[in-house]
Amino acid sequence: MRRSLVVGNWKMNGTRASAELLAKGIIAGLGSDVADIAVCVPYVYIPYIADLVKDSPLALGSQNIADQASGAYTGEISASMLKELNCQYALVGHSERRSYYGDTNESVAARFSQAQAQGIIPILCVGETLEQREQDQTFAVIDEQLDAVINLVGIPAFYNAVIAYEPVWAIGTGKTATDEQAQEVHCYIRKYIAAKDQVIADKIQILYGGSAKPDNAKGLFAMPDIDGGLIGGASLDAESFLKIYHSV
Repeated sequence: MRRSLVVGNWKMNGTRASAELLAKGIIAGLGSDVADIAVCVPYVYIPYIADLVKDSPLALGSQNIADQASGAYTGEISASMLKELNCQYALVGHSERRSYYGDTNESVAARFSQAQAQGIIPILCVGETLEQREQDQTFAVIDEQLDAVINLVGIPAFYNAVIAYEPVWAIGTGKTATDEQAQEVHCYIRKYIAAKDQVIADKIQILYGGSAKPDNAKGLFAMPDIDGGLIGGASLDAESFLKIYHSV
């Protein structure tokens, strides 16, 4: 049986003091070990949060990772640098990186590869925009996003990876994906992986990243192919994030 995973994405929010307070609040409220849990924090706060989580079940992740190992890439943070700070996860291909900063399927695949080269678990974000959904392109878009990674590193790489489905059309738009709509896409992703390797498909955690909140998390997580969540805004409040965590 797959173990659930709940990941908080703090995005570009907080101060050092508020980040430390938030991490401490999450750790204090974890209670029983119901699922894996991690937070992806801004780069500059990673060293401070790493110290706080080192003896706790709370894992640490980055919000992005360079697509090169080293060199003249001003402003980038390499996988080896993140590994030194004990990052266990890295988001790759988040919808905001794709939309705002031009991350392509190919560069996302390279980031995925760099993460794994350092033993960091990549959380590959995939998903469609509202326009793509309305044009019935959801599955074609996801195929392209997954294939770019598979073509670069091969399907065995997904044995130690996570996928997060982000319905971009349901994030901050007022539109909401139903439990069934989310499950439909998660099921499709698992079947797509299964066609290439059933063992990996059975094992891989597929998270929902479409504005999960305490009041809708339980229904989403009850779906057979939804293995937890990639949580944005609700992860900035320890109480809300913990309610989502305990919903699994």
